[in-house]
Amino acid sequence: MAVKTLIEAISEAMDEELARDERVFITGEDVGPRGGVFRATMGLIDKYGADRVVDSPLAELSIVAVGIGAAMAGLRPICEIQCADFIHPAMNQIMNEAARMYYRSNGQWPVPMVIRSPYGGGIGGGLYHSQSLEALFAHVPGLKIVIPSNPHDAKGLLKSAVRDPNPVLFFEAKKGYRLIKGEVPDGDYTVPIGPVNVLREGDDLTVYAYGIMAHYAVQAANTVAEEDGIEAEIVDVRTLLPVDREGILESFKKTSKALIVHEDNFTMGYGAEIAAILSDDGFEYMDGPIKRLAGPDVPGVPFSHPIQDAFMPNPKTIAEAIRDLAAY
Repeated sequence: MAVKTLIEAISEAMDEELARDERVFITGEDVGPRGGVFRATMGLIDKYGADRVVDSPLAELSIVAVGIGAAMAGLRPICEIQCADFIHPAMNQIMNEAARMYYRSNGQWPVPMVIRSPYGGGIGGGLYHSQSLEALFAHVPGLKIVIPSNPHDAKGLLKSAVRDPNPVLFFEAKKGYRLIKGEVPDGDYTVPIGPVNVLREGDDLTVYAYGIMAHYAVQAANTVAEEDGIEAEIVDVRTLLPVDREGILESFKKTSKALIVHEDNFTMGYGAEIAAILSDDGFEYMDGPIKRLAGPDVPGVPFSHPIQDAFMPNPKTIAEAIRDLAAY
């Protein structure tokens, strides 16, 4: 067991999967000698060679298309999109080909591929380096959407994604790459794709979050517990598709109040799906409004750090929202 950062855990998962299975390869912009823009693949080309860690042209559509073809031919590609903001040119490949190939071929053509991409704000990246796009893809059957909140889950979920027979979009909170640290077991292990994870037990209300917002939610919950005596349960959704409806409802049955936090825009963000699950199947347990805390409905996260901080939920604003909901 060792303490690692989020990005160290992700790098370690790829290293171990490349060593474990010769079908696994990585492709993307600058993933080779440079090690990727965030250095997630640093040193892997030296270890496994240019046939297994493949620098791609500056063309996201072709990165994903190569991955789809390779997966259909029996390989296990890990395709890196430098930032989630750059994924739009590949949306046809992801949504119309990768997601639907198994269904349209009556099960003859599985597409076992992973598409990794950093998402979200917090680094002063502005409009084209800060977007959260998980809600767009969570609407597409045939995809799996994973967003880890801590190093332990990041490594275990990424290894599960590589071994999964379906296309998996693996979004990583770039703000958390070196900010979030945690214990990671030595050796091979996996974390199952699907189930939610309770990061903190509590009886007064439930906070649902994923990625860096789950990390912040734990900090906020600890603050309100110490200062106000409010015990919030923190549920890390971590797999957005498929949806763990039972796991989401289990905590709500216990606490009867729900706060949903994400940094994506408020309107039609992923939190709306969680709210719908709770109102549809958990109405009898409800003891207060289902509240959402999210980014405002503006076109993008600003460059300016003070304005960026106003856009993104943080431990302080989450704590305030917890206090408000507990008062009902």
